[in-house]
Amino acid sequence: MNIPAPDRHSQAADFLSMHPDYRVQRRLVPVTHFHDADPLASSRIGVTIDVETTGLDRETDRIIELAVQRFRFDDRGQIIQVGMPRVWREDPGMPIDPKITKLTGLAADDVAGQSIDDAMAADILSSADIIVAHNAAFDRPFVDRRLPVIAGKPWACSMAELDWLELGFEGCALAHLVSQCGWFYEGHRAENDILALLYLLSHGLPDGETILAKLIACSERPTYRVNAVDAPFDAKDRLKSRGYRWDAALRFWWKSIGEQENDAERSWLLSDVYGGYGEPAFIPVTACERHL
Repeated sequence: MNIPAPDRHSQAADFLSMHPDYRVQRRLVPVTHFHDADPLASSRIGVTIDVETTGLDRETDRIIELAVQRFRFDDRGQIIQVGMPRVWREDPGMPIDPKITKLTGLAADDVAGQSIDDAMAADILSSADIIVAHNAAFDRPFVDRRLPVIAGKPWACSMAELDWLELGFEGCALAHLVSQCGWFYEGHRAENDILALLYLLSHGLPDGETILAKLIACSERPTYRVNAVDAPFDAKDRLKSRGYRWDAALRFWWKSIGEQENDAERSWLLSDVYGGYGEPAFIPVTACERHL
C-alpha cells in the first residue's frame, strides 16, 4: 500500500516518539480551535498580541509590526475557537537599527509606506475580556500609547505571571517553552509569535488544567505594588537584594507582590528598612493596571 508522504512522516514521528531516547517536535500550523465547544458552557474572548519595535524605549521608539489574534475560551481555560491573525506593519518614520533588522527580519523596505489599521486593531482589542502577551511589560506600553482607546483593558503576561519551574518547565522564553511542549516555529516575527502563544496557552498540564487556565487564575488574583516611599538611603542594598526596583521618576524603590505576601513584606519593611520612621505604601493592582 502506498502511503502519502505526509502520512508516512506523521507515522514515523509517532513511532519515534514512543521510544524513551527520542523526542519529536512538530511544526506549528494554523488552527481553528484546540478543543470542541460545549454548547451549554459560557465562554469569553481573549486576544493574543505581539509587537516588533524600533527599540526598547517606550517614549521614543515606534511599533513597526503589530499582530493580534482573537480566540474564544471556556470556563476551563480551553480554547474552543481561534480567529484569523491580523498583522500590520508600519513605517516608523525613522531609521531601523541593523540589530533590530537582524532580530525581527524587518528592514526599512519591508515597512515603507505602510501603517497600522487603527480602527480594526482597536475593534479587535476592545472586544477582548483579556489581552495576553508573552512580555506584557514591554508590549503594553507601546500598544496603549499607539491605541489609547483600549487603555485600561485587562492584560495578562504569560512570561512573568506564571511560575514555569513549578509547572515543570525550564526557562521562560516563548520558543523554549513551546519546544518543551513538542512544537517548533520560526520566532521573532509577530505573526509566528502569537500562533506559538496560542499553542502554549492551550497546552494541557498533568493536573488536567491548561496553561491558559493557570494564567487566568493568576491574572484574576489581586496583587500589590509596594512603594518604599522615603526609605532611608542606607537601606538601598537591602531593598535591591529583596527584589525592589528603583523608580527614577518618582524616586523610590518598589516591587510587586501577591496578596498572601502582604503581612510578611510589611513586617520586613517596618523592621529592616524603616526602623520606626515612616512606612511603605501598598497599592492594589488589577489586570487593568498591571504591566504598565
